[in-house]
Amino acid sequence: MSDVLFVAEHRRGDLRDVSYEGISAGRELADALGGELHVAVISGAVEEFAASLNTPAVDAIHTVDAGEEFDHDTYAAATEALHAELDPAALLLPNSVNGLDYAPAVADSLGLPYATDAVDIAYDDGLTVTREMYGSKVETTVDVAGDQFVVSIRGGEWAAADGAGDAEVTPFEFDASGVDDGARVQGFEEVGGGDVDIGEAEFLVSIGRGIEEEENLDLIRDLCDATGATLSSSRPIVDNGWLPKNRQVGQSGKQVTPTVYLAIGISGAVQHVAGMKGSETIIAINNDPNAPIFDIADYGIVGDLFDVVPALIEEFN
Repeated sequence: MSDVLFVAEHRRGDLRDVSYEGISAGRELADALGGELHVAVISGAVEEFAASLNTPAVDAIHTVDAGEEFDHDTYAAATEALHAELDPAALLLPNSVNGLDYAPAVADSLGLPYATDAVDIAYDDGLTVTREMYGSKVETTVDVAGDQFVVSIRGGEWAAADGAGDAEVTPFEFDASGVDDGARVQGFEEVGGGDVDIGEAEFLVSIGRGIEEEENLDLIRDLCDATGATLSSSRPIVDNGWLPKNRQVGQSGKQVTPTVYLAIGISGAVQHVAGMKGSETIIAINNDPNAPIFDIADYGIVGDLFDVVPALIEEFN
């Protein structure tokens, strides 16, 4: 009983980033436990998903052909059946809308301790989970008792696993017809303001209070045009109605992990940092040398954005 089982997540026909990040988290924990990493994919195009998830970090993949989209009862029942078959020490799930829907039910049914929203996991004669609390202002560590446990992991905290692996892919025999569905997904409806997915951008230029006025956003749009970047923002810009909600980065917005994140006029409040600290390279422009954003930036420019941004545009044009 030293293996790890991670349940991947997909939505609307696409694997989510946390599926690959969960493989990395699962591999670390499996190595600490001295066991293997098993990955499960439930419903949807399971064979296609399994091929994408088959990275060198994975030891075995289990596919559950049960419907097309997420369904609480199906996921809970299938996960419990997989757990009974594999008897892993750790069950890992994404700390997502879907994950939080069924993970508590699974943990309760299995009678196992459940730690949520993990940003780090360590095992040394016992499991220790690191969590952030009070709007990510403090980190706490939780010691989890027991030989078996359930943990949900926060997206954007682990590097995404990649590469081609040779794990065996095995269909898991599961009779979905016997599941007592209390509710079923009937369809999806797009909401307004979904012109772009900032979570898919490689280069984000993000603007904060320092822009001062809505008309000054045109300057930032010119920079995006010159660099090929995607425009995003901190919460105050969205609250002011200057950009739609889907452009917001942060705890109450979108978690992003671009190759380059250029923060302009953003102080670096913990709520915003929680949504972008996983970026590969962070560049900050702020006229306050003591702005918290500089604590996490790889490169910083202390200066007036209305002087710095035009100079950048001229450089790239």
